[in-house]
Amino acid sequence: MTLEFPVLLRLIDERSTAFRAAVASAPSLDVQVPTCPEWTLFDLAQHIGEGRRDWAATVAAGPAPAKSAAEGAPAAPREREALLAWLAESTEQLLDALRKAGPDRGCWTWWETSQSPQTSGAVARHQLQQMAVHTYDAQITVGAPQPLPAEVALDGVDEFLSTCVATTSAWPHKPAVVDFHASEGRSWRLSLSADGARTAPLPGPGSISAPAAGQDPDAAHASASGTADELVLILHDRIPFNSLKLDGDRRLFDQLSAWDPDE
Repeated sequence: MTLEFPVLLRLIDERSTAFRAAVASAPSLDVQVPTCPEWTLFDLAQHIGEGRRDWAATVAAGPAPAKSAAEGAPAAPREREALLAWLAESTEQLLDALRKAGPDRGCWTWWETSQSPQTSGAVARHQLQQMAVHTYDAQITVGAPQPLPAEVALDGVDEFLSTCVATTSAWPHKPAVVDFHASEGRSWRLSLSADGARTAPLPGPGSISAPAAGQDPDAAHASASGTADELVLILHDRIPFNSLKLDGDRRLFDQLSAWDPDE
């Protein structure tokens, strides 16, 4: 189940605060980010601030044919205290735009053929995951990585599969079914075929309802099991798939990692 809109906004604020805390504790803004090796910590902070400002403008614009850009926005300052204040302002601009729009207003998104709606609520959901994963990036850069909060991570698995994986572009390999199991008690099924990729939740442990059509747990060609935090970090390419308990045809995970539906 998707987190409620006010909860998404609260968690975006919390993850943004944690991101700034990591930046504040770094010995230097020029240190390399291990999980984004082409970036320094300053580059990551700049990406976070500029991206949140652009998404604020996009949400504020409502339904539109293209993404909006923040006009007249100040550049990311190099001085640390000024950078932290700039980051806080960037987050507040995003949150303010989302509050004013509400969860159901339409707006431009890049996920046209996914299972996520093109609404400000879906943007808030995706922005939470962006902040959560990039906060992990900042924390690991300063040697203090923390697990994603459980409610963030559980929603993150579902959000990634429905937004970043689900597509109407054809799966270029044999049809397959892959299951993802979080140790916190939730599971998801990803179905891959010439019709694209679609995801659905699987019944939880102890469910007395009959499995939905196509959701026989024995039907999966492969499955990955771990904590929700581990699943999110693997889906975002932060840790390798072999960090999880993998069953079935492991080649499917390599194929998934290499697949770019837009190519």
